Amino acid sequence: MLFEPYKLKNLNLRNRVVMAPMTRNQSPGGIPTSEVVAYYSRRAKAEVGLIITEGIEVSHEASSAYPNVPRLDTKEAREGWKRVVNGVKENGGSVIAQLWHCGGFRKLGMQPNPEVPGHTASGLVKPGKKVAHEMTLEDIKQTINAYASDAKYCEEIGFDGVEIHGAHGYLIDNFFWEGTNIRDDSYGGSIEKRSQFVSEIIQAVRSNISQEFIVGLRFSQWKQHDFEAKLAHSTDDLKKVLLSPVESGLDYLHSSMRRFWESEFEGSEENLAYWTKKISNIPTIGVGSVGLDSDFIDMTAPSKPASIDKAIDDISKEKYDLLAVGRALLSDHEWVLKMKEGRLKDVIPYSKEALLKLY
Repeated sequence: MLFEPYKLKNLNLRNRVVMAPMTRNQSPGGIPTSEVVAYYSRRAKAEVGLIITEGIEVSHEASSAYPNVPRLDTKEAREGWKRVVNGVKENGGSVIAQLWHCGGFRKLGMQPNPEVPGHTASGLVKPGKKVAHEMTLEDIKQTINAYASDAKYCEEIGFDGVEIHGAHGYLIDNFFWEGTNIRDDSYGGSIEKRSQFVSEIIQAVRSNISQEFIVGLRFSQWKQHDFEAKLAHSTDDLKKVLLSPVESGLDYLHSSMRRFWESEFEGSEENLAYWTKKISNIPTIGVGSVGLDSDFIDMTAPSKPASIDKAIDDISKEKYDLLAVGRALLSDHEWVLKMKEGRLKDVIPYSKEALLKLY
C-alpha cells in the first residue's frame, strides 16, 4: 500500500510517501532561488507522493532564528515560491508549505530584526530558564494573524495546503509543553488550555482560506533540547492535546517521532503515529528515521540505508496513513523509486555532506 495512490481530502497523491520538511538555509533574503526550485522538482520527478517544504518563517517580527531561511513577506519571496510550486506540479507532484515560528530559539541580534528577542509562552526557553520575551495577549493576536495571512498567501501561490509546525520545541510546542508554559490565563495551565494557542491559529487559518485548501499540524513529544520530554504521558493525555486542534479544522496530523519503530506508551507496542490516528480519526503521517539504520541524535553522523519493511507493514495494516522520509531523501532524491523497485543496495547513504548542498 505504501506505493499505491492515496486521497488526502481532495488531493490525489500518487503514493503514500511524503518528503518531510527539512531546513536547508539556502534562500538568501528569504527568497527561494532557482537551486531551491530544482531541488524540489527533482524529488517530485522521482515520484515523491507529497512534498512538505522546509519551514517557512511566518511573517512575524520574532519568527526567525536561522540564516537564509525562506519567508513569504516580500513579493520576491512569494514569486520564488510560485516557481517552486510550478516545478513540483509540472513533475506530477503535490506540495504543502510548512509555516514555522522559531519561538525561543531566536536570540537578540539575529536577522532580520536584531533588536527583537525570542518570543515564548512564559519567557522560558526550557524549564527554569527565562531568557526570552513572555508573549502578551497582543503578541499572541499578532502571531495568530500572521499565520492566517501567510496561509492565504500560500493558497494564492498555488500550494495544495499548509502545515503548521507545532513540534520540536519551537513556539507552538513551547505553548503545548507544561515545562515551558506556566501561564495562568486562557493559554496556560491544563493540557486543554495549552492547546488553545494552536487551536486559535488553525481557526484563523481556516477562516482565511477556501474549504478545499488543506491544513495540517506537525507535533512531537520530544524537543531538540530534551529528547525525553512528553506532552502526553498516556493516551488520555494525548486525546486532551489533540482534540481541540482537530475540532478547529485540521485535515491531517503529522506525528514526529525520533524512531518510528519504538512504542510510545507503556503497555502497548504501538508508536505515536498509531495512537494519533486512533484518537483523532483523521489522516495521519508518521515520521522518524525512516529508511536509515540509526536515529538523528547527531544530524552530521553518516547513516546507511535500512529496510522499511516495518513501515510498509504499518501502512498496510492502516495503523497510520502516510510515511514521511527526511534525511534518506536528502542524500538520494530517487529514494522512492529505488525502494519501490527493491533496489536497497543502490540507495545513496546519508552523510553530513547532504546537509550542506541542494542536491
